[in-house]
Amino acid sequence: MPEVTAPEFTPTTVEFGLDTFGDVTRTKDGAEVSQAQVIRNVVDEGVLADQVGLNFFGVGEHHRADFAVSAPEVVLAAVAARTTNIHVGSAVTVLSSDDPVRVFQRFATLDAISGGRAEVILGRGSFTESFPLFGFDLSDYERLFEEKLELFAELLTEQPVSWSGATRASLTEQSVFPHTESGALRAWVGVGGSPESVVRTARYGLPMMLAIIGGAPVRFAPYVDLYRRAMAQFEHPVAAIGMHSPGFVAETDDEARNEFFPHYKAMHASIGASRGWPPLTRAQFWEESGEDGALYIGSPETVARKIARNVEALGVSRFDLKYGAGTLSHESMMTNIELYGTKVVPMVKELLAESVAVS
Repeated sequence: MPEVTAPEFTPTTVEFGLDTFGDVTRTKDGAEVSQAQVIRNVVDEGVLADQVGLNFFGVGEHHRADFAVSAPEVVLAAVAARTTNIHVGSAVTVLSSDDPVRVFQRFATLDAISGGRAEVILGRGSFTESFPLFGFDLSDYERLFEEKLELFAELLTEQPVSWSGATRASLTEQSVFPHTESGALRAWVGVGGSPESVVRTARYGLPMMLAIIGGAPVRFAPYVDLYRRAMAQFEHPVAAIGMHSPGFVAETDDEARNEFFPHYKAMHASIGASRGWPPLTRAQFWEESGEDGALYIGSPETVARKIARNVEALGVSRFDLKYGAGTLSHESMMTNIELYGTKVVPMVKELLAESVAVS
């Protein structure tokens, strides 16, 4: 596969992005927004992300009523057509229930439309609706991802591929088109925190995106270390490590927490209903929003300090903020994006530079 190189963590090489799942939102006065309008709003949000100088805009794939986006590549193509610099990609693509050949073709096409700015983040799928929808058995959950990631890694070489397995038809010296102009589509693997997933990502020499959505981010440090050791053992060049976490920025800490909490609580209840989660309490939310939690909620200064601390502690080269939650309004998300890009990110860069200068 093409060589994927990335420098070790330095303040000047850290990238900053945004992710959305296209949650079905409500207006400020409580009216539900149509799924079609949510999709159009997501495009506008991606355009703003480019305007405020961010590096990446990601859109997730879901197949349920509370998320509007089931075909992120189409939404991302619309974003790409209206932007100039920002990279656009999935967050994530559920590879297990898709065809690796079609995934590669769609993102190679997006790469052409965007002028080389496409990325794909591949995942197993923490939401399982796509498996029965597309005729896959959840008992094959592990094998589906393992085999399809193996094939996708081969497709990234953009050379004729021969492959056989149990999850799709075999290929014999098969060329897949279109090719990218660079010959190196940027592909990541999303990892939720299992050592097996970390090692598998390293086996194929792919960058790793950590989904840190609960608990202390520093508890992922052993996975970062494992990934780097595994990459060395597999004799792959250094690749990027990123982290994805939810957050919301407002002018003050209280304003951010008070506005975000009801929407986050409702989203937690909606998802947790089928997973046996207990209701989220305000105390739990405050703990996750605190210094050691996984939520980046607060004023620009509060959020910037927390991002800088965890980026440095884990040594990641990209931080992606999931900027929406449930029914949080489009207007609030636009404010969140603007504050993140114009205030938080510059502060984070300054804090990281100061830390290196002191050390």
